Amino acid sequence: MILRWFLMLALLLGGGSALADIDVYPFEDPKQEERFRRLIEEFRCPKCQNQTLSDSNAPLAKDLRELIYEQIQAGKTDAEIAAFLQQRYGDFVLYNPPLKANTALLWFGPFIALLLVLVFLIRRKMARAKESPSVLTPEEQARLQTLLNEQNKDKA
Repeated sequence: MILRWFLMLALLLGGGSALADIDVYPFEDPKQEERFRRLIEEFRCPKCQNQTLSDSNAPLAKDLRELIYEQIQAGKTDAEIAAFLQQRYGDFVLYNPPLKANTALLWFGPFIALLLVLVFLIRRKMARAKESPSVLTPEEQARLQTLLNEQNKDKA
């Protein structure tokens, strides 16, 4: 009897996942579907930090998937779809932004940072190599000799 109640409870609680919202887009041929999948992987969700349109569950991403589907059905090319999204949302929507003056830092920034770190490390290593070993002053040498003599007397 307890098992029966447990199974009923499990079915009631576990059945909610079957109601998950899944986007289904009917295509005339597999090439259109493949093109759609490729396009939603190439564009970033403008609302999300770092997710493609296919990965995001945001309402805006769902709207953009629907928009891309409609434009594919209308016969638009990939370039036309990309230009439309880029014009509306800017270069941020592209995972591979074009090389322009305002995106040059995105493209070359990591290499410049790496170069600066390497220059810093090399200069630091060279500065350490140039440092002369510390030499004791005559007072310090006398004090060291006194300590060594005391230690030798204790051993003897």
